[in-house]
Amino acid sequence: MRSVAVLAVDDVVPFDMAVPLEIFGRAQREDGTSCYEVQVCGEKSDVSSRFFGISSVGNLEFLEEEADIVVVPGSLSYRAAPSDRMKDALHRAHERGARVASICLGAFTLAAVGLLDGQRATTHWMAAAELAADYPDIDVDPAVLFVDNESVLTSAGAAAGLDLCLHMVRRDYGSAVAADTARLSVMPLTRDGGQAQFIAESPRSEADYKSINPTLEWAESMLSGKITVSDLAARAGVSNRTLIRRFSEQVRMSPNEWLQMARVRKSQELLETTNLTIDCIADQVGFTSVAALRIAFRKTVGLAPHAYRKAFV
Repeated sequence: MRSVAVLAVDDVVPFDMAVPLEIFGRAQREDGTSCYEVQVCGEKSDVSSRFFGISSVGNLEFLEEEADIVVVPGSLSYRAAPSDRMKDALHRAHERGARVASICLGAFTLAAVGLLDGQRATTHWMAAAELAADYPDIDVDPAVLFVDNESVLTSAGAAAGLDLCLHMVRRDYGSAVAADTARLSVMPLTRDGGQAQFIAESPRSEADYKSINPTLEWAESMLSGKITVSDLAARAGVSNRTLIRRFSEQVRMSPNEWLQMARVRKSQELLETTNLTIDCIADQVGFTSVAALRIAFRKTVGLAPHAYRKAFV
């Protein structure tokens, strides 16, 4: 069983703090045993939020010395500098190998502690420019839902924290457990970190904007075929040029990049949950050869397919 420490600070955003408690607290193996031990930790035994107080908060020793994952929620006082005690606790947790993740404005805490220096990170799009201005050494990406730098992770506002926590469950226990956790929380396991935040822009007419989600869902159900950009455009009822523009605006990648990512993601699921050979998986997800699967898989996941499968045997 892995352990999770959720940091509670004054003016904590209630939703941000509840997200990791909900996701990690619900995650279960097939036999019904819990995947995580979850504790709320803080410097004080009582913490205030905007709407209520939180009592019986544990001390920072669990976060500092034991937790495998440390989650830092956002706070309405996000510009306030963390105390030296909190800085030390977060640094020590990170140095001993814990994954440290922020939700929404919690990225400002990680930035103030120095854990984001020289790394790519995200936060709520409304505060992204502020984070970039305050911490120029951080590569702030205001468009994505979350960023995974292996040991340090950041997410965008509100519901993007759900996506990040489910992503970590998948990293730890595979897609089947993550999918079950998503179902228990009555939410879909469909959004990857690279998907765009819903950023307010100047109004566009319905003719100018139409979600490509139905096209993505169709493509995911047809991955075994040799889908082309023209096939996607025909399904969406637009020209190739319009389709490419919509992918750029809504998915932040080209159609071919998205197709490769979708095929790798499906490969991960099959490697985790079936005994199919690599050759069979390559065929089922639409790669032209086993070599093409291996190259794309290693580029995306960082492991060879066989090595990835071993983690779930």
